[in-house]
Amino acid sequence: MLMRGGLGVMESVPDVELKADMFDEEAICHRMVLVCGTSTCHMVVSKNKLFIPGVWGPFLSAMIPEFWLTECGQSATGALLDYIVQNHAAAPLLVNQAASQSMSIYELMNKILLSMAHEQNMPFLSALSQDTHVLPDFHGNRSPVADPKSKGVICGLTLDTSEKHLALLYLATIQGIAYGTRHIVEHCNAHAHKIDTLLACGGLSKNSLYIQEHADITGCPIILPRENENVLLGAAILGAVAAKKFAGVHGAMKALNAAGKVVRPSSDPRVKKYHDAKYQIFRSLYEQQLSHRSTMAQALH
Repeated sequence: MLMRGGLGVMESVPDVELKADMFDEEAICHRMVLVCGTSTCHMVVSKNKLFIPGVWGPFLSAMIPEFWLTECGQSATGALLDYIVQNHAAAPLLVNQAASQSMSIYELMNKILLSMAHEQNMPFLSALSQDTHVLPDFHGNRSPVADPKSKGVICGLTLDTSEKHLALLYLATIQGIAYGTRHIVEHCNAHAHKIDTLLACGGLSKNSLYIQEHADITGCPIILPRENENVLLGAAILGAVAAKKFAGVHGAMKALNAAGKVVRPSSDPRVKKYHDAKYQIFRSLYEQQLSHRSTMAQALH
């Protein structure tokens, strides 16, 4: 299913995004697809066989014929956001408020965060989370450290049980997930990939805050496809090729994929500086966990 999602989105690039001096085969290798749902699958292709520690693959022709597929992932993304929200004392109240306004609880929290940023005179919305840091490994780390023993961490908790606190924790969790994607992109690029553009599909891609935070944190533009059901489109592409409507899979993708909205990283240098700092804290949370694990193992030896 995830492969079909990749087929349905990877060529969803606006014409203005195409680089005139870049061959098609090279251009597609600069893109990473995020299939964002309960968990997130990160897929990138290359013409060369690239082995990357902590990452699945490469698999030849697993998605696009004659391209090597590298597959990364985060074990809990949408599931983690649901867990964080549903286990907070303010959740029932926000669920009722959201229902009365005919919106989801996530849309309501996005509105609350905008209001909080205005009330607190924050330079930008992301700065609300300056004292809250989340390592999102609540179901282990699939990529890039491939550590099933890794645990989730929330740093900065207080006795606050208000709706605003839940919204803040939700924001910090989104950011933690996005720092995980940044870690994956950097790790892949350090091993010969050239990722500079993300394409997102799945339920979480419909959350504007989730996508904007990912763009700001990774520094990559994020392209949202015009088609909402990308897995179905991917299946249709395979069917069209099987029915001889197209000569090959890649040609069918180029004909049937279409770009929708493009979300670009903030141009405010303060946003980049802020996320660079938080990203270093994010990375340190895992290193501290390894140290704690070693300390306790020695104590029990």
